[in-house]
Amino acid sequence: MDMKTVKVRELRKLLDEKKVSAGELCEMCFSQIKAADDTYKCYITTTEEIAAEQAKKAQERIDRGESAPLTGIPFAIKDNICTDGVKTTCASKMLEDFVPPYNATVMEKLNEQDIVMLGKTSMDEFAMGGSTQTSAFAKTKNPFDPQRVPGGSSGGSASAVSLGMCAAALGSDTGGSIRQPAAFCGMTGMKPTYGRVSRYGLVAFASSLDQIGPMARDSHDCAVILNAICGFDPHDGTSSKNSVPDFTEKIGKSIKGMKIALPKEFFAEGIDGSIREAVMNAAHTYEELGAQLVECSMPSLKYAVPAYYLIACAEACSNLSRYDGIKYGHRSKVGDSYEELIMHSRAEGFGDEVKRRILLGNYALSSGYYDAYYGKAMALRQLIRQEYNDIFEKCDIILTPTTPTTAYRCDENISDPVKMYQADICTVTVNIAGLPGVSTPCGYDQKGLPIGMSVIGRHFDEATVIQAADAFEKTFERKAPRV
Repeated sequence: MDMKTVKVRELRKLLDEKKVSAGELCEMCFSQIKAADDTYKCYITTTEEIAAEQAKKAQERIDRGESAPLTGIPFAIKDNICTDGVKTTCASKMLEDFVPPYNATVMEKLNEQDIVMLGKTSMDEFAMGGSTQTSAFAKTKNPFDPQRVPGGSSGGSASAVSLGMCAAALGSDTGGSIRQPAAFCGMTGMKPTYGRVSRYGLVAFASSLDQIGPMARDSHDCAVILNAICGFDPHDGTSSKNSVPDFTEKIGKSIKGMKIALPKEFFAEGIDGSIREAVMNAAHTYEELGAQLVECSMPSLKYAVPAYYLIACAEACSNLSRYDGIKYGHRSKVGDSYEELIMHSRAEGFGDEVKRRILLGNYALSSGYYDAYYGKAMALRQLIRQEYNDIFEKCDIILTPTTPTTAYRCDENISDPVKMYQADICTVTVNIAGLPGVSTPCGYDQKGLPIGMSVIGRHFDEATVIQAADAFEKTFERKAPRV
């Protein structure tokens, strides 16, 4: 069995038919981790003993004929999602030794189905970055070329799934952090509607933007995982009370007559020609399946990146103020006063990118600049939401590129934060508006690197997004990395 290509629902069938055991699947994944993770650095922490116990428990449930859709499935978990008794570092020296005394709600929901957790995956520090190169512990590599980045911030999760080091993974998405690495690593990643999945136990970056979501080999697998993790949670005040449908219910249904919007700004200058061509080819595939393409415009897109970074950094500087070396986080051995202790603890505990965003956030919120920066960004947020609403009055879904380029080299862009931020142009508006979106592969460039396209839907209409993504996936031959 090739763990780089097998899907979750295929594993479900094999497990239930007793053609493979949960323990054997667990061993296969750890064999792949031991063979390749020294090169690709997907994991910060592996949990082999815990996984073996969970696999045993899952197998007992399977043997009783009581398996849930994810029972015995080997998962990787992004290292900003709290796991009871297992280190959760956020890839930061600030939380290097933090062991949560509780599980995130999503972990409780997955554990109810008896998944097998293989470990915690690397990420950009505190989820701030698009390369997984700001991690303090494991700078993850791209599965199609280890000289290139896997994307971020959920790069460890995306690369682990692509390399067969797990069957599926959880990531988090604040400005594209599930969808962008999914695109770079040739995987499928889903950002649900804001509030659809509880954020309780997700270490906060930007609270009005963060959302946990699944990463897997296709949108059908993502739907199966969404079924497990969605739902209202009284621990999260932003958690939605909307009823949770079966996200697989529309899969396989015809998309004939579906109206697909193509906002011209997403295909303009700055998008690589190979990506533009691949996404437009996907659009024509939809046309052949009976969908109708609708050209439209989203004029505010050119302001989206600065608006996003002002909002995200303002919220980040507030959320990260709790790490002072006294109540939370790394504590410096230097400092003769309270103020000096805090200063040295933060200087030693936070990396450069986190410090940059804290500074930007504090500046945007400071007296005399609040209205000029943060206030205008929030006004633009409303404009972006309205532009999406206008498009959805005429169309069912929106199709765009996920990234302006394919995966870049590890030594590129790292010293140019503005260039790194501009790479988020295709993803941030979905978070700003709180919409659901999925990225799935639609082609490969001349170097053989994956190209991702994004399907974006109305609030709480993940089922249609998944239906459309699945319809295309059935026409597309996906490639696995040659590892």
